[in-house]
Amino acid sequence: MLQVGLEIHGYIDTKEKLFCSCKAEHGAKHSKPNTNICPTCTGQPGAKPMMPNSKAIKKAVQIALILGCKINEKLIWQRKHYDWPDLPKGYQDTLSGPHAIPVGTAGKFQGIEITGCHLEEDPAAWNPQTGDIDYNRSGSPLIEIITEPDFTSSGQVTEWLKQLLTTLDYIKAIDKKTGIKADVNVSVTNGARIEIKNINSLKKIKKAIKYEFERQKKSKPKQQETRMFDDNKGITKLMRTKEQTQDYRFISDPDLPIIQLKDTNIKTLKSKLPETPSTKLEKLIKKYKIPEKNAEILTRKLEIVEFFENIIKHSNPQLAVRWVTEELLSVLNYNKKELDDIDIKPEHFIELLKLIKENKLTELKAKEILRSWKTKSNSPKTKGHEQISDSIEIKKIIKKVIKDYPKAIEDFKKGEQKSMNFLIGQVMRLTNKRADYKTARDILEKLL
Repeated sequence: MLQVGLEIHGYIDTKEKLFCSCKAEHGAKHSKPNTNICPTCTGQPGAKPMMPNSKAIKKAVQIALILGCKINEKLIWQRKHYDWPDLPKGYQDTLSGPHAIPVGTAGKFQGIEITGCHLEEDPAAWNPQTGDIDYNRSGSPLIEIITEPDFTSSGQVTEWLKQLLTTLDYIKAIDKKTGIKADVNVSVTNGARIEIKNINSLKKIKKAIKYEFERQKKSKPKQQETRMFDDNKGITKLMRTKEQTQDYRFISDPDLPIIQLKDTNIKTLKSKLPETPSTKLEKLIKKYKIPEKNAEILTRKLEIVEFFENIIKHSNPQLAVRWVTEELLSVLNYNKKELDDIDIKPEHFIELLKLIKENKLTELKAKEILRSWKTKSNSPKTKGHEQISDSIEIKKIIKKVIKDYPKAIEDFKKGEQKSMNFLIGQVMRLTNKRADYKTARDILEKLL
């Protein structure tokens, strides 16, 4: 039987590093190597850490809370020693280890037990081929989430991770530009645990688990190993035999104070948590009768689902679903923007849907108005946007189109249906997309 556990690492979304005021940009492309550094994050002799980044600690607590963990009020920093070029101090400051107390323990998320989650600093970026070391990310705050080996298939792992990423995005906890990395622990019944280090995509995680399961079925491991995944060959390779806890020589860090979390502060942080994606999904399906496929689209981002919940109370449900999941998301994707980047008032969107529902605005015109909200919205009730439904007025415009485009008329009579779309398009152009589409098409067909 396959058993899989995860150790998931993600950068806490903060402006500064964990123990200094250097920018925490996590390898941003515009940052030259070794520019966001200081004596503290490069481990210079005599350099001392600042007080831990309070925002990083609060974010770590919120992550633990949303994963259903029990929060520990007393946190002790540990020095985890190992001798690699990416660790300038010779040790990593972490809230893990045999004598440490993680931020949160004994949680459960989407049916998977959470052993614990804790905060630690990131090492530098080391290139073994060139020997180059970039300290820009050294000292950046990392969250580590450790699960029990409760997964029994690679598909279950990737689906669970998708839910985790969406949930963490709801609380804006991790830097989504850098995503996550995972150490994947794979074992078969009565076999030793094999750790596959630093896999940085869901696709690679799935492939690595599948390969390792097949490998272990053929030759059951007798001792723990640390391996790497070669994506080009689709195989795992031995890096080293697995270190034991004592190999890291954990000791408490005398330069860092014990963190005391007050119960009142924990309750305040918990009160600020949004509903989880799964809770939102259930509410949309049961309360608002939204089809599951649409509800899943809406709940992928917190700002979208909260925007939808604001407008659904005052709008036609079917119209609201279509205009948010199709039209609004299409405009955002085209402009490469998030909803938070644009000041779209729910009341303006509600007005837009109401005008469409009452046939006071054509859908073409409504789409044009929506596309015009590039920085902020305004009332769609502006004069000059009204739908033209009067058949006499539309007929005058159609006659002009027929007169101006005789070739299209001739092509239509020869059976070319696309000519009809061209002629309708000209009617819409002359009316600034305000002509009622059905009325215009009916009149045009009769006249032809």
